[in-house]
Amino acid sequence: MTDEQRNLPAPSEKRVTPTPRLSSPAPIQTHGLTAERAAKIVSQSGSSRMAALLGVAIVTLFVIVYAFYDQGLPGVVGSSRLEAAREEQYLETVKRGYNLYEANCARCHGAQGQGGIGPVLSDQGKLLSHLTPSYLMNVLTVGGRYICGDANSLMGVWADTNGGPLNYREIEELIAWVRASNTDEVEVRDPATGELVKITGWRDPAYVPAADATPVPACWKDAFAVSPSPMPSGGSVSPSVAPSGGAGGSYTIVAMGVKFDLTTLTVDAGKSFQIVFDNQDAGIPHNVAIHEGSVTSVGKELYLGAIFPGIAQQTYDIPAFNAGNYVFICTVHPNMVGALTVK
Repeated sequence: MTDEQRNLPAPSEKRVTPTPRLSSPAPIQTHGLTAERAAKIVSQSGSSRMAALLGVAIVTLFVIVYAFYDQGLPGVVGSSRLEAAREEQYLETVKRGYNLYEANCARCHGAQGQGGIGPVLSDQGKLLSHLTPSYLMNVLTVGGRYICGDANSLMGVWADTNGGPLNYREIEELIAWVRASNTDEVEVRDPATGELVKITGWRDPAYVPAADATPVPACWKDAFAVSPSPMPSGGSVSPSVAPSGGAGGSYTIVAMGVKFDLTTLTVDAGKSFQIVFDNQDAGIPHNVAIHEGSVTSVGKELYLGAIFPGIAQQTYDIPAFNAGNYVFICTVHPNMVGALTVK
């Protein structure tokens, strides 16, 4: 150590002023847990627990009330929101099925399922033991081939998976209508009057067959037999049918993909004519019928051509008609339609 270093003043200690822990004035600062403060902490803690318990109770009560609202009160029919929603959805399905039936099936099976070209559907014995959802699904999916294994059955294919016009949802809706009970009430538009009416299904849930009742046959093949008729079933000549003034032309209509290749046809008034009908839909029955009216409003039947499955061809001899507008249509598939002009 040099003399200069010895003569230097000794370093002084650096003093740090402590930072107060509390911001309140010193006279009121206390550093101990007084009895009053402890009581206040306990009171606040109890209030917090009470608030938490109350919150849990409110949530629990809400869950219980919502469960009863959603699932219904035990033993109280119709008190469930889900049950009401299911019923509403089911009735909407039945309503859609009715509209599909009127548009596609009533022509053959009757508006009330009473039968006609096709068999009766509203018979209680059939609805009870034979027209099950699975049976109807199979018939609509593969057509008449499912009925008696008859490839020549006039019942066509309706499912679009096999070339028919209806998708799977529409098939389910159609089955819902056929299977609807007489307690299922829906509001629909009457196809004849256009007015809203309330209707019920055909099936009687309380139906019990007599002990000696004849079992429903599995095959209704004979119910599909149809022969051509040149005029309405009443037997009187329609004013639209004119005395023949000689032979007219011959016209070809082809059915393929469940539709006609022609949407319009013009023939001579007062002359009979021929339609060569070529059904190219294998296993699917079609025909050509002539009605009064238009493609949007089909009227009275004037001529009914024989129904036959494809692939096959048949010639129809059509009587003479007066000048006017008519419509040609497939009896089995009413969506197959075209305008016939006679002039």
